[in-house]
Amino acid sequence: MIRVLLADDQALVRGALAAMLSIEADIEVVAEVGSGDEVVAAAQRTSPDVALLDVQMPGKDGLTAAAELRKALPACRVVVCTTFGRPGYLARAMSAGAAGFVVKDAPPEQLVEAVRRVHAGLRVVDPALAAESLASGASPLTDREREVLLTASDGGTVSDVAKALHLSEGTVRNHLSSAIGKTGARTRAEAARIAEDRGWL
Repeated sequence: MIRVLLADDQALVRGALAAMLSIEADIEVVAEVGSGDEVVAAAQRTSPDVALLDVQMPGKDGLTAAAELRKALPACRVVVCTTFGRPGYLARAMSAGAAGFVVKDAPPEQLVEAVRRVHAGLRVVDPALAAESLASGASPLTDREREVLLTASDGGTVSDVAKALHLSEGTVRNHLSSAIGKTGARTRAEAARIAEDRGWL
């Protein structure tokens, strides 16, 4: 049996995925959680072979949870399953140690097959997303620029961002200016939107 952990903040989606996977004779859903903060603890309790993680969840996002899960339980293979098929998400998921990346609107049999293939030690990536990711290239933002832009994206002032990240206001301005330049934006709000659309945040 392939033991699967599901993490998705939408209960209806999580339930549908669980029902779909449980129909398969060789798959057993051993845990279901609704936030990224619960992933590692649930995995340590249930020892899944494969974890199916959504990207956007409350608390830690699925990409952060994937990296933590790979450290805590290296034998557990991670498949990122998301509504948002953004090229930047794919690159970040692979960097976090994910073995698969599929979009939720894929046919059900494709998702089931992804779980089986990842469990068998293979990598599974949505082909259209892989092509788009190669065409758009890697994120030009440094980790610190990404962090500053993400923190600033909720509309806080430079002073607010500086306090939140324990940086000087000058450093925050420099990072924002660099991020604006790298995204080709005119304002930090536009830079954040562009970076979000490309999956860099």
